[in-house]
Amino acid sequence: MSPADGTGAAATPGTPTRATAAAPAALLAAAPRVAPPAPARDGAPLVRLADVGVTLGGHAVLRDIDLTVRRGEIVTVLGPNGSGKTTLMRVIIGALAPSEGQVWRAPGLRLAYVPQRLAVDPTLPISAARFLNLPHRRPAAAVEAALDRAGLAGLGRRPLAALSGGQLQRLLLARALMGAPDLMILDEGAAGLDQPGVSAYYAHIEAVRAETGCAVLMVSHDLQIVMRASDHVICLNGHVCCEGTPESVSLSPAYRGLFGAFGGGMPEGGALALYRHHHDHTHADGTPCAGHDHGEDAA
Repeated sequence: MSPADGTGAAATPGTPTRATAAAPAALLAAAPRVAPPAPARDGAPLVRLADVGVTLGGHAVLRDIDLTVRRGEIVTVLGPNGSGKTTLMRVIIGALAPSEGQVWRAPGLRLAYVPQRLAVDPTLPISAARFLNLPHRRPAAAVEAALDRAGLAGLGRRPLAALSGGQLQRLLLARALMGAPDLMILDEGAAGLDQPGVSAYYAHIEAVRAETGCAVLMVSHDLQIVMRASDHVICLNGHVCCEGTPESVSLSPAYRGLFGAFGGGMPEGGALALYRHHHDHTHADGTPCAGHDHGEDAA
């Protein structure tokens, strides 16, 4: 994808308050939990948005969006239905021009988009291997390697309609990876999968990143199911409410204002047991962002 004009600027991380060593023990015990400072995100930028806004049908769907995706990292855009997630993805891939602000893409950026689901006509006689050959035929060895990497070895002749939901999602990933992307965008790829399927899906995403070094930008509405696979989380509700690692976002008043204290009903102790990172977060305006109506359809 050719780069768009303009350059963007990353948001400046906030600084958490810290209790001093001399503080009374009672005060320390009562103080809210604060994540330690985040190390620098030092990968080369692949996509950068600066002050991006989108207005559709007279409604401000997105405003003041600053976002950077760097090589080799897994970034999750988190938000409730109607928060602008799908619109943001359309801007990033170039399917929608922003109403204001700037979008920059690295020169020669190879980008792959994996949709939330693929509607399969059960009467369509197309196999998994043939699907990977669309729209251009590929070497048989490359197709077999892609199926094997996706955990679908031996299923090349199976009709798409006979694949399970998890197998179909892995097939979509395999097809995207055959283009050797620098950045892969996943639109709620685990939607509709059961819990074992969700765990396997995100484990596969982590393995893909480790093997290929590509960056991954995921869309979700549930922090609990993406926290283990995410390096950086952006909480969206028409604007960037907060961002950081999964733990720091879960502690943000903005996140809790949108999703509640447990972010989807998981007890806090259970959620914290899944955390892998302990970084700071940037809070865009210092206030919870619940209650916005940005006029977008469910996304």
